[in-house]
Amino acid sequence: MTSVTLPSISPPSGTKLPILMPPHPSLRAKTRKVAAGELERVRALLPDMFATMYAAPGIGLAAPQIGVGLRFAVIDLMPNEAPAPLVLVNPEVIRVSEEWAVREEGCLSLPGQYADVTRPARVAVRYQDADGATREVEAEGLLAACLQHEIDHLDGVLFVDHLSALKRNMLMRKLAKDIKQGVVG
Repeated sequence: MTSVTLPSISPPSGTKLPILMPPHPSLRAKTRKVAAGELERVRALLPDMFATMYAAPGIGLAAPQIGVGLRFAVIDLMPNEAPAPLVLVNPEVIRVSEEWAVREEGCLSLPGQYADVTRPARVAVRYQDADGATREVEAEGLLAACLQHEIDHLDGVLFVDHLSALKRNMLMRKLAKDIKQGVVG
């Protein structure tokens, strides 16, 4: 698989939304596919999702993180320090490499928590754009990890679920302590 240039859209301006944190049930619920008749609702949410992601700051945000149970997410890796927003509606992983890669991950829903996560090094994803056109992207490196991370969110999976129970419990306890002390949230 090789990397491809992603279609980009102009970065929208919108209102910053609250990002949900565990144990909010939306983060553990599997989302449902966006129907053709719901694309307008998705498009209406995109400016706020991008504004929320950029303000955090982050490189990806999935609908469940703002309490929406639909299967879509936004990503912007900001290549060359320039916005390159990507909208993924109904994304699905269609191929993964046999090779694995370890990359440090964090999550806007688990602020301040980071850990090394092992995932397939390369991935191909089929999705619809904001207009409903079907597209595919093949990715490696940071984009591959980000795509898998955001699709996990759509399936009710957090990055900590890829860790050992001990490491996951340590991170979740630290997050709970940070929330209680008002460091985050």
